[in-house]
Formats: sequence, C-alpha cells, structure tokens
Amino acid sequence: MQRHGSKKRPFYFIVAATSTSPRDGKFIEKLGTYNPLTVPATINLDRERALDWLQKGAQPTNTVRRILSFKGVLYMKHLQRGVKLGLFDEAASKEKFEKWMSDHAELVTKRETESRKSKEDKRSSVTQESVRKVEEKLAAIKAEEDAKIAEETAAKAAEEAAKVEEAPIAETPAEPEAKNETPEQEG
Repeated sequence: MQRHGSKKRPFYFIVAATSTSPRDGKFIEKLGTYNPLTVPATINLDRERALDWLQKGAQPTNTVRRILSFKGVLYMKHLQRGVKLGLFDEAASKEKFEKWMSDHAELVTKRETESRKSKEDKRSSVTQESVRKVEEKLAAIKAEEDAKIAEETAAKAAEEAAKVEEAPIAETPAEPEAKNETPEQEG
C-alpha cells in the first residue's frame, strides 16, 4: 500500500511492488485504492489483476490481505486451487463464488444499516437526554422561584402580623349615653 493524502487524511493505493522498494516508492502495477476515512471505507480493486499477482506468488501485507479477503479475492484463489486439484469443476467454482458474493453483499448492507441505525439512535438518545436535562433545569428554576415567592409572601405576612401586634390598640370611643329625655315632672 502506498500512502497518499495530506497529514491526518490518509488515502492509499494498493500496488504490486518488489519487496526492496520503499513504501511510497517505485511499484510495478496499481491494483486499486483504499480510503479509510469514508464510512464505510471505500475500496476499489481490480480483482482479476490482484488474483493474478497472488497466483504469481505475491505476498500481501496484513492490511492488504484483509482487503483482499473482504473483496473475495482470497476466496476466489481458494476455489481456483480446488479446480486445479480436481475437487470440483469451473462451473461449480463460479456458482460458489456468486453465492458467496450475494451473501457477502447482503451482510455488508445489513452492517451498514445497523451502523446507520445505531448512529441515529445514539443521536436521538443524546437529543432526548439533553431535552430531559433542560426540562430538569427548568423545573429546578421554577421550584426556586416558587420557593422565593412563598418565602416573600410568608415574610410579608409576618411583617403585617408584627405591625398589627405592635400597633397600640386604639380604643374606640364609646357612644355617648343617650339621655333620658323624659319630661321631668315638676313639682
């Protein structure tokens, strides 16, 4: 693999090169590309050329071996060896590979949808959690305000009660007694 791309943004060429050439140096043939930054990672590979190089004895690096396995090149090599040994014919080999490809494509789509779904669930749970936290904060603020209002009301009631107790009780003037206006008898 030849590393290209800028700092912290890798992009790789999958190449056939001699073991003595440096990593990013001279190569014999470019077989494909690998971009690990996309989700899922993007892999473009010429399967026939990669298989040809493997049959010639090329030794892939660990990462390239995983890529070749993911793309089915190693399985194709395994099937072709079975054909050479006479275990099954070419038609059976192609049939097995087509079945593997359909199962593999189904598995990849399933993983992608699960990944997408888990990301959406995570986002929604984060959103729900943040909404819950905001609601809790608002409830706490409202409770504080209600407590302050209750405190102020109690303080005002206590002040009024104290004023009423401190105020001298004013005596209400008694009504003048009504004089009997009965005519006095003279005499």
